[in-house]
Amino acid sequence: MTDSHKTKTVERSDNFWPHLFDPFKGFGTMVSNFFAPSADASNSKDLYEINIELPGVDEKDIHVDVEDNVLTIQGEKKSESETKEKNYYFTERHYGSFQRSFRLPPDVKTDKIDAHFDKGILKVTIPKKAPAEDKAQKIKIRTSS
Repeated sequence: MTDSHKTKTVERSDNFWPHLFDPFKGFGTMVSNFFAPSADASNSKDLYEINIELPGVDEKDIHVDVEDNVLTIQGEKKSESETKEKNYYFTERHYGSFQRSFRLPPDVKTDKIDAHFDKGILKVTIPKKAPAEDKAQKIKIRTSS
């Protein structure tokens, strides 16, 4: 038998199996991103503002909390459509929970945060604390006597 006709043995390698699952590696991230609503954040002189797109979400299913300077927005989307026609019956349901968290800077008034929901957009305004005024002070020097 010539070298070109020799049977190659397939080596079992730990590197083979991970390649089989490569398409599924980011699946958990894709699913969580699917349910994570889009957001934008802005900064002005007096406040920070976060806008989150929540189409199809009912206001009563949205919760906004602040703990340890982390703003968390969570909720659940529930929608159902039903069509009845002469020859068919069709129902679709869409359910999914979501959560977005934002670490807030130290210059915010967490007790003054306001959230307003209108036409599928949640607008969260976060007022800033007034900057501490630096006042010139005379420091008295003490003597040891």
